[in-house]
Amino acid sequence: MIKRHFIYLCSLLMTAGSAKAQQAPMVLQYDRPAQYFEESLPIGNGKLGALVYGGTDDNIIYLNDITLWTGKPVDRNLDSDAHQWIPKIREALFREDYQTADSLQLRVQGPNSQFFQPLGTLHIKDLGLGEVTDYHRSLSLDSAIIRDRYVRDGTAVTREYFASHPDRLIAIRLRGDINCRIALTAQVPHQVKAGIGQLTMTGHATGDPQESIHFCTILSVKTDGEMTAADSSLTITKAREAIVYIINETSFNGFDRHPVREAAPYLENAANAIWHTQNLTFDDFYQRHLADYKAIYDRVTLRLSSSKPSYYDGPTDTLLKTYADTHGQAPGSRYLEELYFQYGRYLLISSSRTPGVPANLQGLWSPHLWSPWRGNYTVNINLEENYWPAFVANMAEMAEPLDGFVSALAANGRYTAQNYYGISEGWCSSHNSDIWAMTNPVGEKRESPEWSNWNMGGAWLVNTLWERYLFTQDKEYLRTVAYPLMRGAADFCLRWLIDNPKQPGELITAPSTSPENEYKTPEGYHGTTCYGGTADLAIIRELLTNTIAASSVCGGNSAAYKKALARLHPYTIGKDGDLNEWYYDWDDWDPQHRHQSHLIGLYPGSHIPAGKPGKSGMSGKSGKSGISGNPGISATPADLLKACERTLEIKGDHTTGWSTGWRINLWARLHKPEQAYHIYQKLLTYVSPDKYRGPDRRRSGGTYPNLFDAHPPFQIDGNFGGTAGVCEMLMQSATDSGKTTIELLPALPEAWSEGEVSGLCARGGFEVSFEWKQGHVRDCHIMSRKGGFVTLLYNGQQKSFKMKAGQTLPVKTW
Repeated sequence: MIKRHFIYLCSLLMTAGSAKAQQAPMVLQYDRPAQYFEESLPIGNGKLGALVYGGTDDNIIYLNDITLWTGKPVDRNLDSDAHQWIPKIREALFREDYQTADSLQLRVQGPNSQFFQPLGTLHIKDLGLGEVTDYHRSLSLDSAIIRDRYVRDGTAVTREYFASHPDRLIAIRLRGDINCRIALTAQVPHQVKAGIGQLTMTGHATGDPQESIHFCTILSVKTDGEMTAADSSLTITKAREAIVYIINETSFNGFDRHPVREAAPYLENAANAIWHTQNLTFDDFYQRHLADYKAIYDRVTLRLSSSKPSYYDGPTDTLLKTYADTHGQAPGSRYLEELYFQYGRYLLISSSRTPGVPANLQGLWSPHLWSPWRGNYTVNINLEENYWPAFVANMAEMAEPLDGFVSALAANGRYTAQNYYGISEGWCSSHNSDIWAMTNPVGEKRESPEWSNWNMGGAWLVNTLWERYLFTQDKEYLRTVAYPLMRGAADFCLRWLIDNPKQPGELITAPSTSPENEYKTPEGYHGTTCYGGTADLAIIRELLTNTIAASSVCGGNSAAYKKALARLHPYTIGKDGDLNEWYYDWDDWDPQHRHQSHLIGLYPGSHIPAGKPGKSGMSGKSGKSGISGNPGISATPADLLKACERTLEIKGDHTTGWSTGWRINLWARLHKPEQAYHIYQKLLTYVSPDKYRGPDRRRSGGTYPNLFDAHPPFQIDGNFGGTAGVCEMLMQSATDSGKTTIELLPALPEAWSEGEVSGLCARGGFEVSFEWKQGHVRDCHIMSRKGGFVTLLYNGQQKSFKMKAGQTLPVKTW
């Protein structure tokens, strides 16, 4: 009776606001096992993850733990005298000797990051004989479970796999005629012990065992059949059901604690975790997993078609390839676009729930001993892009691991600021980081400054914390977590900025680079080091603007930030009408380069007023964004928007996966729906698995058969950028002086002329659900978490109203 009453109350609460948008079942499905990594299906609980291949003879499952990395805490005294080279680099720059500046930059480089490593490889070998038919494999995003099935010699075999966050385990259930061998191994140093019903694997990350993270993986099996143990495997025969539980614990105990001398009690923790599996059934664990997952995932639903949700009941890789071949005109195309959107939300929920350890360059999934780009945190766009959908797509908790990580960066970054730049106030972080929160410029004194010598990582990354406040309006979080970290990053920037000898009164950075891009001077020099780079100043302008706003909430003194902001070297517009990336109107060595860091003020920042070029847009900012044109030409904010648009036109639409995700958002901010949609379609370009060498091999930026983002190779940030891009096309928001503006359908393409979305979050603490037909909003509900003033823009009109905390309002739109 109590349970029934509870369900009735929940139904009343749901119907009090907007009904959930109708959405088809979100399922990735395939008619064969995975042969390649880019065909496998991921599950994860935010710490422990798996890539399920689903083989019928040998089902390979790669295991990962997001806390298994090489290395140990950083040496904070490393390169303590490197800052002595900064004046020499500046001298070379200001006499326009860029070649010498490039070479001297090598002196201001430290070690590269550590490696994210795979945990283990599980093999489930079917010992049955006979032909296999009717294979099917699927991943349900709605319930975060993988299922596969097949028939061998007339008998059906079914398997289920999920990763539970509440119970910190991976569970697998096998049903049918079960005769199999289960073996556990690893690519890192390890040993396995087998006992009846259990495999125990211990080992450590590659390297000196006295200086490495250690781990303990325990696999427990329950079955109604017979079971024997030998070497590193368990053999099950004559069973109708077998249940496998996998847990893992590592000795990682924090970014500043030695993984051996100050280790977490990983052996005891593992023993306790596997003992817990004796208390509940598989179905119990699944229900706990489902309740936890759906409490987050179900907040947002999406339909991009007519009133009846479309559903494609066929292989996802076939749909993806057909979508690319038909330019999104094939049946099921809208379904794929919805599926990709929700897949990004699924991946973030599955990979970002470990305190202080955010999703890395591969989320938490890698089968490689040495992951591409070390599987690290690339902080010149990629880590930031991982969290673009977190707030707007209604899963703010997934960004919590970033708070602890940024705090760790700040702790180490104070030493980097002093050692490499001679700055004793504030903190900074550089291009790469790892689980040890390293902050030094990388390159090992031999790699190109174009990526190695860059110290704006912290300044950019803290803006994610400010966004959390804007969306949640949590003043206690701002005061205790975000604001101190923002001030520290801003204080470093105040002291890194120097007077511009070329234009008295201005502030610039020197040395400067534009992340991973290269210039060509009129004299023909091809280089990377410069002064007054636009990307540096855009990041600093965004940081100072936001820190000033945070100071007004927290009661801090922002006079120094305001003074510096007013003196920053302004944006300039080049001869081609584009936004200059360099201090001078130099040519890019690669005009279509994947990075567009000088556009950060447009997105993900907001100090370039958003909206259509030539109009005021909807930004809450004052528009005093620091703009100038060529000598003698006065540029306006509208001119700046046009320059951003021209920059994107020159960049084109052929780029890598994560860059494609970024460009969707940039075009959406410019209120260019067809361009944004075209780039979203480019993101859904079919890309063959990296090791595939057969006919019709396709290589480009885009999407792999399992919907992982193809840089190529795999980088997860493109998935997250794509999800954020859909949100940006459907809704944009801004706050100013406690008032919020929300614009519905700012960049709606013709292909999405009808649809429905529920649960999107807007800055100011609002949640919005609405339906549209023929490109016009027809029904809208808005809920305010904290209360406040809001102006809603839709269908060429606007409505303003004041809301109370917890209030939901229906808005009549026609």
